[in-house]
Amino acid sequence: MDPVDVKGLGLHDYYEVIDKPMDFNTIKSKMDAKDGTGYKNVREIYADVRLIFKNAMKYNDDEKHDVHVMAKTLLEKFEEKWLQLLPKVVDEEKRQLEEESQAQLDTLLAQATTYENMARDLSSELSEVDIHLKNLKETVIQKFRKMSTLDKKILGAALTKLSPENLTKALEIVAENNPSFKFASEEVDLDIDAQSDYTLWKLRVFVKDALEVQGTSAGDRNDNTDDKTNNSKRRRQICDSIAKTNAKRTRKLSTL
Repeated sequence: MDPVDVKGLGLHDYYEVIDKPMDFNTIKSKMDAKDGTGYKNVREIYADVRLIFKNAMKYNDDEKHDVHVMAKTLLEKFEEKWLQLLPKVVDEEKRQLEEESQAQLDTLLAQATTYENMARDLSSELSEVDIHLKNLKETVIQKFRKMSTLDKKILGAALTKLSPENLTKALEIVAENNPSFKFASEEVDLDIDAQSDYTLWKLRVFVKDALEVQGTSAGDRNDNTDDKTNNSKRRRQICDSIAKTNAKRTRKLSTL
């Protein structure tokens, strides 16, 4: 049961021959351990018991030596018992593996449920934010003061001074808030009076900033012939649309 008494028996070369000493007391201590240093499964116990007999045979390597013969005999009997026990060991290992797999699956399912709930809560919060933003936009739009006739005329005139790129951006602003407006078609019909005050004020801010930038970079512009032609055509269309709007506005005023 106890470890080999190397010093008492004068076995000075024992640790040179035996790399890993083992004894039954050590096995029992590891079986009883509760601090995580013990055996993880029965196969580890089997390996250490087998090591005891193997060490005895290795140190007493003369096959006719009493210790060698006894150790070999005990090892054979132990192996026989182990083979009888092995089916139960396999069944127990299978059961433990299934339990561990089920535990892992339960953990994954719990995590998935947690993530699903988090995603649902986040989606709900985002929906609420979206609703708040829409309500805020409606509130902001409602608070815009109506654009005067003079301001509309000034805006219309300013639109015709935009560069091709900025003119396209201005028409995109109109299209964003007026789905029926088709600025990409061949004929552009921009009725300023038909646009919302929100759109008009947004246009005014954009046009003001764009013209300031154009003024500082006018000397750097080098439009090719096609750009100039398209720009002129687009500006004529805008001017015609604004003229039509002014004419309509004049007729309305004359009937008052």
